[in-house]
Amino acid sequence: MGNIVITIARGYGSGGRTMGRMLAEELGIHYYDRELLRLASDESGINEELFGKADEQLKQSLLYRIARKEYRGELIPPDREDFVSNDNLFSYQAKVIRRLAEEESCIIVGRCADYILRDMDNVVKVFVHASLEDCVNRLEDMYSLPSKELEKKILETDKRRAAYYRYYTGRDWEDAGNYDLCFNSKRLGFDKCVQIVKDYLDIRFDK
Repeated sequence: MGNIVITIARGYGSGGRTMGRMLAEELGIHYYDRELLRLASDESGINEELFGKADEQLKQSLLYRIARKEYRGELIPPDREDFVSNDNLFSYQAKVIRRLAEEESCIIVGRCADYILRDMDNVVKVFVHASLEDCVNRLEDMYSLPSKELEKKILETDKRRAAYYRYYTGRDWEDAGNYDLCFNSKRLGFDKCVQIVKDYLDIRFDK
């Protein structure tokens, strides 16, 4: 088996990024999160700031629509007015994700990577979640905000991520059928989650 790619979808405050970094360090492979925005900017020539503004969220006018822009790999050429549209930003980001998956073993966080790479046999798709209370408790150690504000931030962020995912994939972000492994990070702890992923890799790819 050649490259192995692990995609991590995560609820806000569940620690999916923490788990991803730990896993990358354990496996000795690259970890890609917001760096994807810079790589997509380099690929397209579009300002990185525009990728940041569109990162895992839809314009308000699209937020509650039924999915209608399922990703199929199309890129809009620079001479078109919609070259810097959110749909084209997504497509360039997806192009980078596919290139990385073809070239190296790595961890890719969020950004519908599980769907973008759905036809590749070398991909392990992971979803990390935790209860609202556990996510609030974790974020309280990171931000000086009241619990109620953190609850609101978590719910709004997850709603945006779910809408973004549905818009570009036509799927339910929290559907376990989209993933190979689903973890409650609080119940297991990050160390055990990482170990289970490593064990799964050994079994599936006979390493």
